[in-house]
Amino acid sequence: MSDSIVIIPTYNEKENIERIIRKVFSLSFPYHILVIDDGSPDGTADIVRGLQAVFNGSLHLEERRGKLGLGTAYIHGFNWCLERDYLYIFEMDADFSHNPDDLIRLRGACIEGADLAIGSRYIKGVNVVNWPMKRVLISYFASGYVRLITGTDIRDATAGFVCYKRKVLETIPLDKIKFVGYAFQIEMKFTTLKYGFKVVEVPIIFTDRTEGTSKMSTKIFREAFFGVIQMKVNSWFRKYNRP
Repeated sequence: MSDSIVIIPTYNEKENIERIIRKVFSLSFPYHILVIDDGSPDGTADIVRGLQAVFNGSLHLEERRGKLGLGTAYIHGFNWCLERDYLYIFEMDADFSHNPDDLIRLRGACIEGADLAIGSRYIKGVNVVNWPMKRVLISYFASGYVRLITGTDIRDATAGFVCYKRKVLETIPLDKIKFVGYAFQIEMKFTTLKYGFKVVEVPIIFTDRTEGTSKMSTKIFREAFFGVIQMKVNSWFRKYNRP
């Protein structure tokens, strides 16, 4: 039994899913993996099921009907993990934009005292490979916008490569996390800070996918832009008391 599990949400990732699973299982530390698949019509879940026979007990699959959103996928995964004994719970993309080797460093940051370790593209300059300049600028200035509105100092607020200690996810009322797109990542980090947990950013190099299709859309960006203001205002009327 591992104390660490990597949640990988998928929708049409047949080109990447087997490679990312095998890479994680090749690491020096024995991570488990939970794939949350939103009814991928390309057969992503079938590939995962086939690999479960190879990685018996370490590879888990939860299938949902339809594309329900990144945030709800992670909330589903968090609740699944909290029903079991995992101490370190990770988020990671399936497309190799996040280097699985960095899982070791994120876990290490939590062992050394962080409650949430963020794989940050912007803590040391801009560490992004193969992104169009427009996408880099949008992402970089979005994090600056989040800092301005929320008053936090997280350099990469939209990062989707993170490690939570179990106690963080046990404390946050996950049913009150409302956003489903990339604003979900912002809301989770903001809420973690509001509850007084220690957040550390670990520098990583982010490499854009070479296989499959990005899920970014105008709707997701709009939710993040306006959602930050809504989130900040709502926080004035909430109490963040840890048990």
